[in-house]
Amino acid sequence: MRIQVIVSAICLCFSAPAMAQDKATIQSLNDKFAQAFNAGDAAAVAALYTDDAVILPPGAEMMKGKNAIRAFWKGAAEQLGDGKLTTVDVKPLGNGAVREIGTFTFRTKGAQPQDITGKYVVVWEKVGSDWRLATDIWNTNK
Repeated sequence: MRIQVIVSAICLCFSAPAMAQDKATIQSLNDKFAQAFNAGDAAAVAALYTDDAVILPPGAEMMKGKNAIRAFWKGAAEQLGDGKLTTVDVKPLGNGAVREIGTFTFRTKGAQPQDITGKYVVVWEKVGSDWRLATDIWNTNK
């Protein structure tokens, strides 16, 4: 029994840095997403998704696949800019997936820009050696 406790404690010690690294990795990917979005590069944004990814935007139908996702983000980039994504929590879901919770801010384009803030939940999947968005759902704080 004592050995099991010691082994469990050692595993926890080694998993904490790995989880922190995953959070840093995911934040780095979010920074790539925001950079591509802010540049109006919907193709680069869509490239961060799996081929069969699903997005669930507020007030709209579900969209599946990179073509639909690219079209969605292209339209969004025409109306929004200054996007920023902040990773709040990352939870491993086995070896090849993580659940991320985060927050976002965007600024509307136009004569009277307004800030939009909200939160999201995404599932990242490992595809080869890369992390890709598989499921993406979000809503605003207002």
